[in-house]
Amino acid sequence: MAKKPENTGRKQGGRFKPGVSGNPAGKPAGARHKITRAIEALLDKDHEALTRKAIEKALEGDMVALRLCLDRLAPPRKDAPVSIALPAVRSAADAVEASAAILASVAAGEITPDEAGRVMALLTAHKSIVEAGDHEARIAALEARAK
Repeated sequence: MAKKPENTGRKQGGRFKPGVSGNPAGKPAGARHKITRAIEALLDKDHEALTRKAIEKALEGDMVALRLCLDRLAPPRKDAPVSIALPAVRSAADAVEASAAILASVAAGEITPDEAGRVMALLTAHKSIVEAGDHEARIAALEARAK
């Protein structure tokens, strides 16, 4: 006896096969929305004048214009290099020492907790790779002795 299909609330037998998009290629790279293109066309001739006016208003003390100028001209950095001294990590024990160094850097105010978290994630990934290499070497040594 055939099992009755479960009622998921979706229309059965749509235009497309399950798992197949109606537009598998997707939107072409670099394609912009028609509203974006229309706004660009409107601002095309006046772009420089509007920018100059925003700068003038910012220089006059208009805080909204100042924020606009600064956000566009010098946006906040989302990522910056972190410089802390870490020992070489060649074993799990080395990873413990490196972790302690990261925590000490946070405690000393040398790096932020967010930066420490990102460095710690890299350290954890590296520790996993080191451990995998150690396991591979141990297995190879055991297999060599067994022969």
